[in-house]
Amino acid sequence: MSADASLEPPLAPFTLGRRLAAEALGTALLLMMVVGSGIMAQRLAAGNDALALMGNTLATGAGLVVLIIMFGPISGAHFNPAVTLAFALRRQIGWRLALGYVVVQIIAGEAIWQVSTKLRDAPGQALAEFVATFGLVGAILASLRFRAEATPFVVGLYITSAYWFTASTSFANPAVTIARSLSDTFAGIAPSSAPAFILGQAAGSVAAVVLFGWLLDERSIIGGA
Repeated sequence: MSADASLEPPLAPFTLGRRLAAEALGTALLLMMVVGSGIMAQRLAAGNDALALMGNTLATGAGLVVLIIMFGPISGAHFNPAVTLAFALRRQIGWRLALGYVVVQIIAGEAIWQVSTKLRDAPGQALAEFVATFGLVGAILASLRFRAEATPFVVGLYITSAYWFTASTSFANPAVTIARSLSDTFAGIAPSSAPAFILGQAAGSVAAVVLFGWLLDERSIIGGA
């Protein structure tokens, strides 16, 4: 999930165009999984919201593992402006490339073009997005530090869990939030609710970079260089 050659296979063999294409295609497929499974879950759950959320959760978590394995060696498989921001802050991806990633991530999610009417303004939902994104970025950084090959599974399992332990059902992704504001479905979010979610996600990403940057710093190990 990063462009750090010490943590992943080098990305140098892939051109900028291929990296951007991988981010766009991966993000688009992720949105199809999130929104499509939400629609199918709602139709099959017969009004049982818990069952619908379970179906949405499993499809998203499993699909995310597959997408990271598919596109990780090409672009790092961010699929998320909050994740790209984290690696840019850590100087593991250049700011120009980061901007390109964010642009294609957002554009890739804008294929639905409806306006959601599902308000998500309950107290604590923006805070829940902070928590969800903080945990996601932390999970990525820690897994890359200690068990890089397990990162796809760590991310998929974290999102599966966070769907249930956060009040917001863990969007944890500004591109997903924007796209879901244009989807008037079970998985949607009203445009008026989206800005608070995105602010919470950005703040969670920055906080995770700061805390986990300190926590995982090799130089802080006793006896280290």
